[in-house]
Order: sequence, then structure tokens, then C-alpha cells
Amino acid sequence: MYSGTFDCFRKTLMREGVRGLYRGMAAPIIGVTPMFAVCFFGFGLGKKLQQKHPEDVLSYPQLFAAGMLSGVFTTGIMTPGERIKCLLQIQASSGETKYNGALDCAKKVYQESGIRGIYKGTVLTLMRDVPASGMYFMTYEWLKNILTPEGKSVSELSVPRILAAGGVAGIFNWVVAIPPDVLKSRFQTAPPGKYPNGFRDVLRELVRNEGVASLYKGFTAVMIRAFPANAACFLGFEVAMKFLNWITPNL
Repeated sequence: MYSGTFDCFRKTLMREGVRGLYRGMAAPIIGVTPMFAVCFFGFGLGKKLQQKHPEDVLSYPQLFAAGMLSGVFTTGIMTPGERIKCLLQIQASSGETKYNGALDCAKKVYQESGIRGIYKGTVLTLMRDVPASGMYFMTYEWLKNILTPEGKSVSELSVPRILAAGGVAGIFNWVVAIPPDVLKSRFQTAPPGKYPNGFRDVLRELVRNEGVASLYKGFTAVMIRAFPANAACFLGFEVAMKFLNWITPNL
């Protein structure tokens, strides 16, 4: 249907207008605040579980493990939002109108398949988010250390350097996440019973019909978004932490 990222952008804009570019965004927007709160909480907990003392400096493998724990924590929030988003986006491209928005989609999926229908794709979401989150946080911490001038503390890092570290961490995150994300999206939008063996059936069909390169379908679009979105995310986190430490220093 589309020859590439920019062809998809052009055809979507022509057919559906600017609103078409934001199709299926209600569910992710509702979930994004608690998701990132849980994500950073999981990373912090993962670090504390590996520290004997609060001042202990963790190795990069330990930071990776802490990041993986955050991926486990976010799956419970991510899976329903991703399921609804994917169904709405597929509906837009097919021309059929089965769901009138995110809430209507959630209600109908629940009526048809119960809570299992809402959480369809949980295993694939875990397969995506656990290693990708490990890479995400480890890369961010590694780049912060590299970008910190000699003789200065990591906490004194300038805004442009935080943005650079966060943006590159987002790119590394998605390099790991794209293949399982492609499989997850296929699985979540497939008719019931199409893939009885889960991701193995999806992987087998995808590679057989479209080749190994299909696992990185959408790479350009994801990378265009990855840097600015994650740069802003980490900057927001660092600013929020400095504000909270200032307003409630003893918490």
C-alpha cells in the first residue's frame, strides 16, 4: 500500500488530513503519564535492589538489568494501549469503520474477547520492552558519563548534553525494539485464531513472505520520532527530579 515512510505520510495526509497522522493516539496519550512514571520507578527500584548502599556506583550490566525491570513494570500499561492504537490505525488504512474511537474500541474488544482480548500481545510487548528498556537506560547513563566534563558532576550536565544523551538513548532503544514491535503489531491486529502458536507463527509467516528485512519495517519513521521524543522525555525527567529535590529535599 505504501512504498515507504514518506509515501505513507503523503497518502495519509491527502486521504485523511492532519488528523489522520494522529489516528489511534488517544489510548497512548491516556497511558503515557502513568507509563513513564512506572518506567522510571522501575528503573530506580532496579538500581536500589542491586545496591548495598545508596552511594554505590552500578556497572553498565547492572544498569541494563535495572532498565529491564522497568520494561516488566510498564507492560501492564502498554499492552492495552498498544492493542487499541494498532486496531484503530489498521481500521483507518482499511477504510472500514468498526470502532468509533479508543473507548469504543476497548469496549467492543472486551465484549468480544474479555480481558484476554484487551491484553492480547502481552508476551510480545515484554519481548520488546524488557531488552529495549535495558538498552535505553544503560545507554543514557553511559552517554551522561561520557558527556560530563572532567572535574564536574553528572548532575551538572547542561541541557543540550541531556538532550543529546536522551535522544541517542531513544535511538538505541528502538534499534532493539523494532523487530518485536513489528511482530507485536501483526499479532495484535490479526483475526482471532490466525496465529495459534503466537509470535513463532507471526515470525515464520513474516520472514517467509517478506524476508528478514521486514522485521525492520517502519525503521525510518521510528528513527525520525525517536531522537526528539526521548530527548524531551529525559530532559523532562531531569528537570522534574531537580524541582522535586528542591521542593521536598528530605523525601
